[in-house]
Amino acid sequence: METWVDLFLEYLKSERNYSQRTVESYADDIGDFQRFMDTLESKWTFSSVTSSDVREWIVYMMDERHYAVANVNRHLSALRTFYRYLRMMSFVDVNPMTKVTGPKKEKVLPAFVREADMDRLLDMTKDDDTYEGVRDRTIVMMFYETGIRRAELIGLTDARVDLGMSQLKVLGKRNKERIVPFGNELYCQIEHYLEKRHEVERGSAKAFFLNKNGMPVNESTVSRIVKDALSQVTTQKKRSPHVLRHSFATAMLNNDADLGSIQKILGHQSLATTEVYTHLSFEELKSVYKKAHPRE
Repeated sequence: METWVDLFLEYLKSERNYSQRTVESYADDIGDFQRFMDTLESKWTFSSVTSSDVREWIVYMMDERHYAVANVNRHLSALRTFYRYLRMMSFVDVNPMTKVTGPKKEKVLPAFVREADMDRLLDMTKDDDTYEGVRDRTIVMMFYETGIRRAELIGLTDARVDLGMSQLKVLGKRNKERIVPFGNELYCQIEHYLEKRHEVERGSAKAFFLNKNGMPVNESTVSRIVKDALSQVTTQKKRSPHVLRHSFATAMLNNDADLGSIQKILGHQSLATTEVYTHLSFEELKSVYKKAHPRE
């Protein structure tokens, strides 16, 4: 068996031109499998290995050694490549890896800010009546109350902000336009912002949001504004405009909005993309339950 492994590693170096480091990694992963098989039976061969043996190895790596999913799948990838080589060379008749599926990586739920924290943030910032203070609050509120993307906010012009109809005409991905409604609180905030904007307007900029020099705000400025604002109410690592988009969707779902409506407002192509917020809300519900239930 060692001869087969040595031949395989040489094949990776000479035929596939893999780096020495990559070859060593393959050797380590296959060696790990060999040591595991030694614990199951003393007289095993690569020809006698079954898919059940490999699945037991997966369980061992995850339950006993607490390997992350990515680490487990890397080990399986090495063994899968090894067995393809063995079949190519006719060293084995059956490839046990064909019936083995690696563990799926857990979906990372999108970060969001709780409704109570967003309410606190908007209350904290309402007394800053400088131009930049009013502009920054308007930007944060617009993200949170409409769920638009950063690029969509930067692309807003006066013509796309319809106060009469209380709606935004947003140019989204692939230049698809959609209509996003907003409520009375954001309406009043936009009116106040437009009054303050006269202090910096130079007459040439068509953008809705301007910097203090009268020029359109850029992506880094908007990201900084949101990060600074969210830093006042949360210590979570992600504090981006997209977090406010997630916060909008989660708040909508928690207040009984249907998924189809949220999908249209967010501009998602597929309902499956929007459905992640049902998982997120469920996780939030479980967290609240564990904190509040007397038996937990």
